[in-house]
Amino acid sequence: MKTLLFEPLQVGEILLSNRVVMAPLTRLRATVERLPTDIMVEYYAQRASAGLIITEATVVSADAVGYPQSPGIWNDAQIVAWKKITDAVHAKNGKIVCQLWHVGRISHPTLLNGALPVAPSAIQPKGHVSLTRPPKDYVAPRALEMAEIKQIVENFAQAAKNAKLAGFDGVELHGANGYLLDQFLQDGTNKRTDEYGGSLENRLRFPLEVLDAVIAEWGAGRVGYHIAPRCDIHDMSDTNPTETFSRLMQELSKRKIAFVFSRSKQGEGGIDAQLKEIFGGVYIANQMLDKEKAEDLLQMQKADAVAFGVLMIANPDLVERFKQNAPLNKPNPNTFYPNPETFESKDFSAYAVGYLDYPFLSL
Repeated sequence: MKTLLFEPLQVGEILLSNRVVMAPLTRLRATVERLPTDIMVEYYAQRASAGLIITEATVVSADAVGYPQSPGIWNDAQIVAWKKITDAVHAKNGKIVCQLWHVGRISHPTLLNGALPVAPSAIQPKGHVSLTRPPKDYVAPRALEMAEIKQIVENFAQAAKNAKLAGFDGVELHGANGYLLDQFLQDGTNKRTDEYGGSLENRLRFPLEVLDAVIAEWGAGRVGYHIAPRCDIHDMSDTNPTETFSRLMQELSKRKIAFVFSRSKQGEGGIDAQLKEIFGGVYIANQMLDKEKAEDLLQMQKADAVAFGVLMIANPDLVERFKQNAPLNKPNPNTFYPNPETFESKDFSAYAVGYLDYPFLSL
């Protein structure tokens, strides 16, 4: 049986050298000004042998943030810093797209200069704000006004334009995991009574307006969309996920975007097979895969490419290790994120631990 993991794949207008995708991974190694750092240049360059790198979630505006020291793509300095990264990846013949992000209600006033987070509706999520000490509960967000929604669409469009200036090969919209686009889509978080809420058609309106604005900047062949039909994070819920995500896939299919990336349940109870069929384009599967499971998904045509997160953190040369059936480095979850006590430090050498120091195979 021919191995498919290492076969090239045309993804819209982007040709991948293999079907191993680096999943978007929030690592919080940017500066307090949301600037990508030099250690991020090396980190991404180390992993350039993946067929496609999808960056960590990258905020589209200063009021879109929900985590300390996640990078942005809204100003000139950020564009310049990201250009170092895309140049380094391209120098190693890699492909990299920027994941565009607005967290919506998954934030806190301490991260927003005292302002309330925003959302489709003023519904407080359960849980604690990530990586804040001492732990803080999420707060009830403020429901967005109509003019603000239009402004956020423009912010995504500008971020997409900035990503092009930064040298990316394309962009992916973060429409998953309970962040703003997902909050508008699912009826557990969207209780609006205007044209952006109520019916499924209305709940789709904002995500699709954002998507169309981004396509206008890039062309559909360099735009992807990230979904999480598991509805299992950040207090998300929908009364009919199959219907909701099926309709979303119909709209994405109409636009002929480059790919859909799905963090979904594999096997019984999962709806990926249905969603993939409706979409009809390149479908990237992700959720705790190993080499064997990933290859099976490709062979059974349940996915066209496969994404790895934790394994890619610990194995910058994951593709080569897969090719050689070599042992894999063991990930250390304690270093996935910097110690919160070191946030705002100017010494980024400490941030390299668990970030740049996983060993490559000996040549």
